[in-house]
Amino acid sequence: MLHDTWKPHDPRETAAGGGCGCGAGGCGGGIGKATATALGDIEAELRAFERTERQRLGLESDAAHWNDANPRRFARSERGGTTLLFGGLTAAHDALIEAALRRLGYKARALPCPDVAALQTGKEFGNRGQCNPTYFTVGNLVRNLQYLRDAEGLSTEQIVRDYAFITFGACGPCRFGTYVTEFRKALRDSGFAGFRVMALSQEGPKDKQDPDSAGLETGMEFYVLIVKCLMAGDIVNMLGYRIRPYEVEPGATDAAIAESKAVLCAAVARGSSIARALFKARRAFARVRIDRLQAKPKVSIIGEFWAMTTEGDGNYRLQRFLEQEGAECDIQIITAWVLYILWCMRFDIRESTLLRRRTGELDRFEGIIPRLGLLYVWLGEQAIRGVFHLFAYAAGLNGHVLPDMDEIARLAHDHYPNQLRGGEGHMEVGKVIATAVKNKAHMVLSVKPFGCMPSAGVSDGVQSVVAARFPEIEFLPIETTGDSAVNAYSRVQMALFRARARAQAEFAAALDDTGLTVQQAASRKAVADPLRYPGHRVAGTAANAVYETG
Repeated sequence: MLHDTWKPHDPRETAAGGGCGCGAGGCGGGIGKATATALGDIEAELRAFERTERQRLGLESDAAHWNDANPRRFARSERGGTTLLFGGLTAAHDALIEAALRRLGYKARALPCPDVAALQTGKEFGNRGQCNPTYFTVGNLVRNLQYLRDAEGLSTEQIVRDYAFITFGACGPCRFGTYVTEFRKALRDSGFAGFRVMALSQEGPKDKQDPDSAGLETGMEFYVLIVKCLMAGDIVNMLGYRIRPYEVEPGATDAAIAESKAVLCAAVARGSSIARALFKARRAFARVRIDRLQAKPKVSIIGEFWAMTTEGDGNYRLQRFLEQEGAECDIQIITAWVLYILWCMRFDIRESTLLRRRTGELDRFEGIIPRLGLLYVWLGEQAIRGVFHLFAYAAGLNGHVLPDMDEIARLAHDHYPNQLRGGEGHMEVGKVIATAVKNKAHMVLSVKPFGCMPSAGVSDGVQSVVAARFPEIEFLPIETTGDSAVNAYSRVQMALFRARARAQAEFAAALDDTGLTVQQAASRKAVADPLRYPGHRVAGTAANAVYETG
């Protein structure tokens, strides 16, 4: 054990006193004057070398630090003539956000889902060592600007003047929040210097908003409408992933999703009720004919936010690949991410209050402010949960329960401290443990970008301990680079083999327990209802349908 008075050896003290004075029995009474002299000469040479290099590199001068200056801002007077580009979520979310921005008086256009060509463009103009999502999103923007220039005939000056891009900033420890800088560097190198890129904070307060985005008013009306659109997009996506694996006519679910998006976007653009629009949209899903009695492995998709959310080449289109391989996808919704942000705010307020109370810096009057903060966060969480369940009821999404963030934090804390942030924080660990404890899926697929520090550290490090503790869950981490789909597909297929066997065993056990045959279960009307999702008893949907029917 190190003593409080411990300090590094100083060669000069050793030379003068003949001993190091550390008290360690194996020191031998000193290192000798010759050795001390040699160490002193090395230190002198290193200091001289440092001075020479600092002079050579110009570090001794008063040169100004590098500054990422955005030459033009988005002013309020420019709203009418500026088209705001954005993207990065699912097709349903992007379409609804575009309608919301138009409703708020902005010209907006959602970019298409990034593909491999966008990845190649991102690598061409981006910095080295970036993560997969940055390459895809940066390259996607550059390619779309090139299309405006080369295919639609707009000049570079017109594009820079009449278009701008919105993205969300984050705490990504591997990039330290430099998303906007990466965008601007690639835009400058690709010939679009001065193109406006604006970052909004994920947390939402205006004081954290990029000052260059003053023309984009992000008040209460803005965030309320955006969150409602995110929830509506979540519900449409969840209905699609529940129904599509069991559809009788291929493509019927996708047609229902397209019809639902059109109804919702029209309602958002008009400013009418989203709940009423979801009630109309449920008719499209209700027309899809299904066969729920198919023993399909249920795969819970978790991981880095963008990698697990995108529906394109950024994650090798894993959702569609899993469905083609006979699996049912259990996706993570963006509403859960919003609840996680609120949980972090509540957690930080409590931790700060406890710290100030321990140090005696918090008096009774000052304690009112934290309590008000906790109240506001609690009200926000209850409002989100209430609106989500209202929307879900209107759309026919039954049986879905939003995650309990306190429970997830408690499950994860022993393996991943709640104080650690970055990526999904402790949520990824908590989700895996909850899936194992509650038998919610046959397999957990963790998707992350290659080299992503928070996600790779969790999936390759902490999750190995979790998987050993809960061997009943089939856990598979997949690193995405955008250009190795065959390898990813092969690993997924091997894991699906075991998950499929579990699903079939569950289905057979359900038939035995209820005494039903497949034909008898199929004759029940409830099994053919696409909006009736069986209650949870085991992981497999088909087995749950048998239990509910029997």
